[in-house]
Amino acid sequence: MLESQAHRRLHAIQCHLLPSSTASDDDSSSHVQPNLTAAEFFHGQGYSVVLPEKLQTGKWNVYRSARSPLELVTRFADHPEIGTLHDNFVHAVESFRDYKYLGTRIWEDGTVGEYKWMTYGEAGTACKAIGSGLQFHGFQKGASIGLYFINRPEWLIVDLACSSYSYISVPLYDTLGPDAVQYVVNHADIQAIFCVPQTLNSLLSFLSGIPSVRLIVVVGGVDEYLPSLPSGSGVKLVSYLKLISQGRSSLQPFCPPKPEDVATICYTSGTTGTPKGVVLTHGNLIASAAGFCRAIKFASSDVYFSYLPLAHIYERTNQFILAYYGGAVGFYQGDNLKLMDDLAALRPTIFSSVPRLYNRIYDGITNAVANSGKLREGLFRVAYNSKKQAIMTGRNPSPMWDRLVFNKIKEKLGGRVRFLGSGASPLSPDIMDFLRVCFGCQVIEGYGMTETSCVISMMDVGDNLSGHVGSPSPACEIKLVDVPEMNYTSEDQPHPRGEICVRGPIVFQGYYKDEVQTSEVIDNDGWLHTGDIGSWLPGGRLKIIDRKKNIFKLAQGEYIAPEKIENVYTKCKFVSQCFIYGDSLNSSLVAVVAVDPDLMEAWAASEGIKYENLEQLCNDPRVRAAVLAEMDAVVMEAQLRGFEFAKAVTLVLEPFTLENGLLTPTFKIKRPQAKAYFAKVISDMYAELSKSDPKLQKM
Repeated sequence: MLESQAHRRLHAIQCHLLPSSTASDDDSSSHVQPNLTAAEFFHGQGYSVVLPEKLQTGKWNVYRSARSPLELVTRFADHPEIGTLHDNFVHAVESFRDYKYLGTRIWEDGTVGEYKWMTYGEAGTACKAIGSGLQFHGFQKGASIGLYFINRPEWLIVDLACSSYSYISVPLYDTLGPDAVQYVVNHADIQAIFCVPQTLNSLLSFLSGIPSVRLIVVVGGVDEYLPSLPSGSGVKLVSYLKLISQGRSSLQPFCPPKPEDVATICYTSGTTGTPKGVVLTHGNLIASAAGFCRAIKFASSDVYFSYLPLAHIYERTNQFILAYYGGAVGFYQGDNLKLMDDLAALRPTIFSSVPRLYNRIYDGITNAVANSGKLREGLFRVAYNSKKQAIMTGRNPSPMWDRLVFNKIKEKLGGRVRFLGSGASPLSPDIMDFLRVCFGCQVIEGYGMTETSCVISMMDVGDNLSGHVGSPSPACEIKLVDVPEMNYTSEDQPHPRGEICVRGPIVFQGYYKDEVQTSEVIDNDGWLHTGDIGSWLPGGRLKIIDRKKNIFKLAQGEYIAPEKIENVYTKCKFVSQCFIYGDSLNSSLVAVVAVDPDLMEAWAASEGIKYENLEQLCNDPRVRAAVLAEMDAVVMEAQLRGFEFAKAVTLVLEPFTLENGLLTPTFKIKRPQAKAYFAKVISDMYAELSKSDPKLQKM
């Protein structure tokens, strides 16, 4: 029986493979052909292959990358001997010893200068000194080490030292706030913390409440200026440079981990409750990076700009990949307001960001074009439409348009970018197309989460269709599970829909010390239930269409996924950020919109509206009505259903931020906190709606 099942599964897979005589050796994707029993594959250029999950049912519902249909990727194709992050860095140092690796801008005479670089060999030497320094202080294999500061070379060196000496790195968000940091330190039993002078003050405020900590290392600190700790604290306080010196004086051999050893515990802040510790092994992280590298190639000549938080799995995975290829990493100054200055100085070839920044770039360019005069605006439109048409039809655009229009725009990111990556939340198709045209480079959107070691799926190079997140990573397989309460099923036409579930070597080991929540997301067959709703588009492309976790019911019984609606509303020119609220006591939605003050002022001037201050302008009923009308137009274009329209809006000047507690460190809205924060304006909007039309509200 086993032999028969194995034979049948092999036959099913082989149905997707072309005979070797008809496949080109240099085109791995050409070895895959559609299986005609899978309705999605109606043409021969599929990015995914479909397989049966269980042979007995005969249901074809599991999707794999066409790049690796026979097995899920766990190692790099060119270097299968790399099984851990330590192996990966040893490979980088041996292969690229004298290449530029970590760059920072140096302050001289009160001004910031050019980037100064540390080579791979120098980073390797520092890594060994830090690891030896930790051993000097008596830390044993498996100890948890906290990193409590923003991106800079020392962050990566400490993380690499943890990998090379079998310690577990635990990133601490610098924006989490003292209470959450204290919780994570205690929950993860952190024994040593690397911080900077700014975060040291926070640590010292609750030092007595973190008894597991024995050593605090201050990056950028000077020993003689470090504060004295209470004699009974049992904590040593040293500078980063002193730890390096201690390590150099007693260098110890590496203590290499195994692929199954825990590499890191990443705490996801979540939108509710206490942070959850996602346990990831070296094998998880190498599989994730290796899957990415099957689809996208970087080079040792590439320069990457690091500003996304290293505490997030998105940025850390980028670093593992860059090290594998021997690329250079330039860090921002630490000030988001100076990003453009840093980009001009670094001139990166690779830039990864999130839709929030790309939206700002889009708004900045379109506003500049709109205010440039009719002649220049007309030229931009002609150039844009011509170049977009060429890109979408697979032709080379005329270089004239770059010389006349787009080269100036490219300079905003330094002028050399050849790859733009986007993740963390959906990128509007319009903005993706805009980036492709204006920057003339490959723009790739990916989808992933901390629990899958980053990448679940990503767009394929050469795929010019926007509005999706591509095909499965070669390191995992994906299926959609029916969500009947939201009317999503695998039988939906024209495309199957359901909750996205992921399985493979990238899936995490579980939530640290929390079997209950682990069992809620990983089922008995090893499938991770993401809480996201997806749909399969032609060619095996995945599209994120909804969110299961934050759904709520309106009074009339309709289910609402607020994040989907908020993503649509952010396309409205007035909307910088949006919080959609509704509940089972009311039959309609209301919105709180954070607006761009400059845009509001310009619009009010164009409309001849008089006001004393911006707060008065935002509260003007005429302004609110105009904004709501624009919002209605956007959701009508997106073809949302009537009950998904906000019936009232409040405009606020204060943006949703980490500091005011309305955003998570991954820039997702904290819904319970936002509900409490805006409780009065929400109540006022519903009261206003009841007066205007009582039928709209209480049911």
